[in-house]
Amino acid sequence: MAASAPADSSSGATTARSRLRAWLLEGLTDMAKHHPGPHAGPQSAHKGQRWWRVMCLTGVDYFSTLGYQPGIAALAAGLLSPVATIVLVIVTLAGALPVYRRVAEESPRGQGSIAMLERLLSFWKGKLFVLTLLGFAATDFLITITLSAADASTHLVENPHLTGALHGQEVIITLILVALLGAVFLKGFLEAIGVAIVLVALYLGLNVVVVVVALWHVAQAPHVVTDWSQALTTEHGNVLAMVGVALLVFPKLALGLSGFETGVAVMPHIEGESDDTEERPTGRIRGARKLLTTAAVIMSVFLIITSFVTTLLIPADDFKPGGQANGRALAFLAHEYLGSAFGTVYDVSTIAILWFAGASAMAGLLNLMPQYLPRYGMAPHWARAVRPMVLVFTLVAFLVTWLFNADVDAQGGAYATGVLVLISSAAIAVTIAAHRAGQRGWTIGFAAISAVFLYTTVVNVIERPDGVKIGACFIAGIILLSFLSRLARAFELRVTSVALDDMAQRFIRDTAQRTIRFIANEPDQRDVAEYRDKLQQIRSDNDLSSADDCVFVEVTVGDPSEFESELRVRGEVLHGRYRVLCLDSSTISNALAALLLHVRDTTGQRPHIYFEWTEGNPFAQFLRFFLFGQGEVAPVTREVLREAEPDRARRPRVHVG
Repeated sequence: MAASAPADSSSGATTARSRLRAWLLEGLTDMAKHHPGPHAGPQSAHKGQRWWRVMCLTGVDYFSTLGYQPGIAALAAGLLSPVATIVLVIVTLAGALPVYRRVAEESPRGQGSIAMLERLLSFWKGKLFVLTLLGFAATDFLITITLSAADASTHLVENPHLTGALHGQEVIITLILVALLGAVFLKGFLEAIGVAIVLVALYLGLNVVVVVVALWHVAQAPHVVTDWSQALTTEHGNVLAMVGVALLVFPKLALGLSGFETGVAVMPHIEGESDDTEERPTGRIRGARKLLTTAAVIMSVFLIITSFVTTLLIPADDFKPGGQANGRALAFLAHEYLGSAFGTVYDVSTIAILWFAGASAMAGLLNLMPQYLPRYGMAPHWARAVRPMVLVFTLVAFLVTWLFNADVDAQGGAYATGVLVLISSAAIAVTIAAHRAGQRGWTIGFAAISAVFLYTTVVNVIERPDGVKIGACFIAGIILLSFLSRLARAFELRVTSVALDDMAQRFIRDTAQRTIRFIANEPDQRDVAEYRDKLQQIRSDNDLSSADDCVFVEVTVGDPSEFESELRVRGEVLHGRYRVLCLDSSTISNALAALLLHVRDTTGQRPHIYFEWTEGNPFAQFLRFFLFGQGEVAPVTREVLREAEPDRARRPRVHVG
């Protein structure tokens, strides 16, 4: 019995690892539900959640800014805070909302403006451009997670009942909140939506109470309005001067635009209609537009009213760093006018929604990254699964929290930069889309909106350059890891399927009656001399007789930056005697390996392929293969075959002369 214990222990460990792996990769199924394949039927396209439920998921990010936006406006604009907030609302409703309603129509799979701009550039230029935008998206979404959790910990620490016990523990509290957020997504996406609905309903309900009570106090003391208007006139003179100053300080209020990108990023989770198709999910688009419009209107109403009552009822000194209303203006009013008990309940709801504000960002990351990086070959296969990616993003959030010491102000610049770059890219993308559609009026309108957001972005970068620096770190990290991943996966069999036309199938059937021999040929002039000389050279190098039947194989490289693609093979007879299989692919070696394996599987025979050595430095040839899909074809083809088929007895044979 004792002798069997190690075996049992080993078997138990193996079983545990298998269960852990199965649990981690279970998310692949979840992602597939929201990203059906190109041949999916209508029924697969309309499953999901009602738009208002998904709005709550994005709303935990968007609505939670009420926790700090009035304070930011007061610090930036002072007495002009309500006017500056009205400018923000105008930009929201007349700028960001129309832009993202158009983005929802143009990119209903949740890829957002990145997918729209990706179509403008091809080859590696397009990939690098997308990776750069993904870097800013990662900055926006990850900083949303860490900044919101840090702000939640600040609200917790500054509660009058807890400040003595928790002061100085902000980093630990933030890390715990980030870990809890990750745990919710490890449990499942539906659980995240359920939590979001409860938090949004509670938080908005409590804010309605605070706002109504605050407005009542303003009505009871009308002199505060008179004092404010007189002070405003004394300080700025006239309305035009006020508007001018409000426009200048508007970039500092840009965090109030933070919910739009996540709104389109989670589009695949919106329930469509029975007649939706994946190519044109009309119901999903309609639901996304309702989501964006409803969230923007709710937030705009709250922003205007809260900026008004906080400016009138809270002394200016309390907004400053160290003041009781710094970063928590509405919480200050809740404690001041509704008592300590209600104020504590409000604090709890604010802490909860700020903590869970990272949920919409996490959902956006889980939707966005797997749609690009694995398709580019720039992430492992498991990056398509939900749970491994949740673990990765949670660990990165830990690192960011530690580096910034859970400081909200230190992360604010990066957050605003990420938000504004993505909104600017969306505005530019819809401007181009409108221009291509021949919609002159929309083109002019979107161009004006783009100018506003570009101005805002530039001003924000000048005032807070640390945001660009942090974004650059994310971009550099994504590009470096992406290329390392692609390098590690360079010898994978990247072909998703092989399709032969009738002529190509006839060639394979004919040669299958004998030994199947292919000659790899780089097409040049494609004249008689080219094929005659190549055939003679291969026969001489490999001691083949004239009786040996050979078929030429030629690969035309399309976009070498693409990683996975379908392989289409067509057969041609040139000069009345030479049979040629023509392949279009992103890489030569992977296409040849895929063809050889397909022929082996369909005929039951091991095909042979013949190459000539390529002249040149091996390292330079590998870089040509990595970047341009060409290079030293023979050894790379053999390596792809070796990885795809570990059994040497079944592996197609590669000959080089």
